[in-house]
Amino acid sequence: MAPRKEKEKTEKVTGDAAVDTVLRYLIKQNRPYSATDISANLHNKVTKAAAAKILKDLHDKAQIEGRASGKQLVYHALQDASAAPSTEEIDAMAAETLRLRTDLAAQQSTLKQLKAQLASLSNSLTLSDLQHANESLVSQQAELLARLGPLRAGEAAPVSKEERLAVQAEMKRWGGVVKRRKRIVKEIWGVVAETAGQEEGVDLVELKEALGVTA
Repeated sequence: MAPRKEKEKTEKVTGDAAVDTVLRYLIKQNRPYSATDISANLHNKVTKAAAAKILKDLHDKAQIEGRASGKQLVYHALQDASAAPSTEEIDAMAAETLRLRTDLAAQQSTLKQLKAQLASLSNSLTLSDLQHANESLVSQQAELLARLGPLRAGEAAPVSKEERLAVQAEMKRWGGVVKRRKRIVKEIWGVVAETAGQEEGVDLVELKEALGVTA
């Protein structure tokens, strides 16, 4: 039998090193923790008793914030008040949000027109008409996704909670619109496949190649 591997022991820190370890941990995690949580998460590198004393001392010196949570005290790093947007920044964000809403309304109007055009199409669709409609849908979808990309990636300027929720709701609604566009295109290709005498479930890529459609 192979010898049992001894469990590695975490080297404990004391004094200023322990204070620095606890403070760095709170800043890095940026959420409330009790002395018990910190000691456990640091694998007892700082004992529970030492963590409790360090947290109390840091709180007394106003280097961290603390509050009661049930029967225990929890502490967290100080929040940076300078991160709050100025009045000018809030006004700029409100203007940008209004612009996005106006743009979204225009896109929705365009979508309504496209859906009306698609509804008027019949089984006598020519290949040229179908390709034009497909290219238009793909182009508009790509443009919309490009505009929404920075918002999803968090690269846009920060906005208030209410404005952010409003934009997210509009993005969600537009996501449904994109899905419906894809379904409409799929239905049109279904008509083409049926007209061309193709079997149900034919591969769309193969059908496009057979018809000479590149989009």
